[in-house]
Amino acid sequence: MSDTAQTYHFIIDALTPDRVPMARLAEYIADLARLLGHQEHVHFGRVESGSLALVPQVEQSYYPLVQERLRAANSAEGIPKDVVDAVESLNHRLAQDDATGSLRDDSGAEIIKFPGRDMPAPQTFGPFKQLCAFDGVLIRVGGKDETVPVHLQAGDAIHICNSTRDMARRLAPHLYQGTLRVWGEGRWEREANGRWKLNWFDISKFKQLDDAPIDEVVQRLREVKDSGWRRFDDPLAEIQRLRRDSDEDE
Repeated sequence: MSDTAQTYHFIIDALTPDRVPMARLAEYIADLARLLGHQEHVHFGRVESGSLALVPQVEQSYYPLVQERLRAANSAEGIPKDVVDAVESLNHRLAQDDATGSLRDDSGAEIIKFPGRDMPAPQTFGPFKQLCAFDGVLIRVGGKDETVPVHLQAGDAIHICNSTRDMARRLAPHLYQGTLRVWGEGRWEREANGRWKLNWFDISKFKQLDDAPIDEVVQRLREVKDSGWRRFDDPLAEIQRLRRDSDEDE
């Protein structure tokens, strides 16, 4: 470590070094490392007495880069996602510990304020019932009741839906057989982080989607005699338009 390394001080008002659990201390250090970035060139210096103060040290040549990340954290736009995630995580931990935090430079000037426990209570909205549709891969059908649970995977999300027994029988042959589009009534809730969560969904109908690449689909259409698809300069835009119209008709 160079003698000219620059230091920051992350101060937590409600904790002290002799009372904070080591595992919790490690979580704060990990979040602080994510916030500062350039982790091979940012080193842990020490823990100061009094209110808990973590003192990371930044290699001199990387100090301007770290400063730029911290300035971005206080801006209204263009904030790197890992910076946003680190700030949110630190504020969440501080709120759990009934604490607030402050990141300061060597002169004592505050760079970032972490309100922690003083953050306004997050608002949730809903739940709302709405007719809607979504696409997913059928990964489970089963249950002994009149209402049968049906699991559909859409990316990383797994939606647990409901269907009648008759609908479940018609869905079952499509297990792991490509993407389905399902229509029905869903119950949605907007969480405090702004994301919409589907709490339940009653399937009223479905159809199997063609998973072929879009360029292959367009080529098939153009090969059909007198189909008219050869006249479109942008066939993909036309397909998207037809799909929107079809969804509205449903």
